[in-house]
Amino acid sequence: MAKKLKLRQKDLLAIGYPKGKAIGIAINAVIRHCKRQSKEVVLAQLKRVLETPEQFREDPAFGQIAEELLWEELEGEVQTEIPLASEPQTYKTYGLQHIEAGTLLQMDTAMRLPVTVKGALMPDAHQGYGLPIGGVLATDNAIIPYAVGMDIGCRMCLTVYDIKPAFLKKETRRLKEILQINTKFGRSEFANPMDDAVLERSEFNDIKFLRPLKGKARKQIGSSGSGNHFVEFGIVEISEIENEFNLPTGQYVGVLSHSGSRGFGAMVAKHYTQIAMNQCYLPKEAKHLAWLDLDTEAGMEYWLAMNLAGDYASACHAHIHQRLGKALGEKPIATIENHHNFAWKEKLADGKEVIVHRKGATPAGKGVLGIIPGSMTAPAFIVRGRGEAMAINSASHGAGRKMSRTKAKKSTTYNELKKHLKQHQVELIGGGLDEAPFAYKDIHQVMANQQDLVDVLGKFYPKIVRMDK
Repeated sequence: MAKKLKLRQKDLLAIGYPKGKAIGIAINAVIRHCKRQSKEVVLAQLKRVLETPEQFREDPAFGQIAEELLWEELEGEVQTEIPLASEPQTYKTYGLQHIEAGTLLQMDTAMRLPVTVKGALMPDAHQGYGLPIGGVLATDNAIIPYAVGMDIGCRMCLTVYDIKPAFLKKETRRLKEILQINTKFGRSEFANPMDDAVLERSEFNDIKFLRPLKGKARKQIGSSGSGNHFVEFGIVEISEIENEFNLPTGQYVGVLSHSGSRGFGAMVAKHYTQIAMNQCYLPKEAKHLAWLDLDTEAGMEYWLAMNLAGDYASACHAHIHQRLGKALGEKPIATIENHHNFAWKEKLADGKEVIVHRKGATPAGKGVLGIIPGSMTAPAFIVRGRGEAMAINSASHGAGRKMSRTKAKKSTTYNELKKHLKQHQVELIGGGLDEAPFAYKDIHQVMANQQDLVDVLGKFYPKIVRMDK
């Protein structure tokens, strides 16, 4: 049996690695990618990465080490810091009384960037990295990877079926089995994933960084992420007589899903955020708001990769709903989809073209349809945008968290969660205390705070919910 490879900090210090994050990243990379190689061979390779990190930036095994070494080298140089404005530009905040001070401070920082043109904060806003979740930021020819977010193109998708709601209670066991067989979460993958045209897109070959990501994207397509991602059966209630679906008012069975671009989108976000931070040296409080000019090679690469990740996320949802529809033996009579964690080229009311980042916020231009979810026991709202200029044609992407995941776990018990689910007649597969309904803001209050942004066409009530374990 081959001797297990062991690499320690002192080994890397001995070949010249500086103390810092690069050593930990290198050790983790070796564990993942170099288990079968000898210590001498691995150290020789790591020495080459140290000496010429720029040559290894795209390497699937050593790229992250190279990026960290380049960043540490950059930090060690005397750089000209890009100054922020002394005061933030004014911006419209919806539901201000329910938004914490730290969230407002993050938005204030974004509004001090020299590339910022306009901003708005949605009523579900809470703290994130860089731009707060629920933040909308319009910039001048600049794209901010972290203002888009890690889960690029994360979205909601609802399909409506011509089935009466009584079906859900009558067929609960069958529907739970359908979810367990036809959905995958977290690290789980389908043994035989469906094919899709998005996987044949030229960007996978044209952009060098994306080439090694295609295989993982193919394996994960049709699956959902962890955290707050879900697939659920529920009751669709159409309340608006005049609706774009041409559906009579009343109740139907529906499937609602929430997920994004999986590991593919996360890798794109990390890679281009690091490039932006290497090129755009900002004060510490704003470093995650580093941008790429769209007229640079890196900026255009990210723009293309971001759009590809968004289309990939859409394909994942299409596969989810196709699998479930086939298992049900039904075809949908209506479909609605909208996304967040993305950037769009749009024109403001004065005609100026800008890049609109919506991190945890969704498009709500005049006539634009969307779904705004609550929690596993609270309804989602089917909405039509009103095109409010002060909100930069945006609305919230959900209820928004009022507790961190850590606090949520400490604030309730599984017995309390089970009791709450029973009261709302909701069946839960998977899920954890960090996603308990108590961790979220009141969706009804959030909707009341954005009446100027959207009109409500109907609601979706979750009944059989599946999340990651």
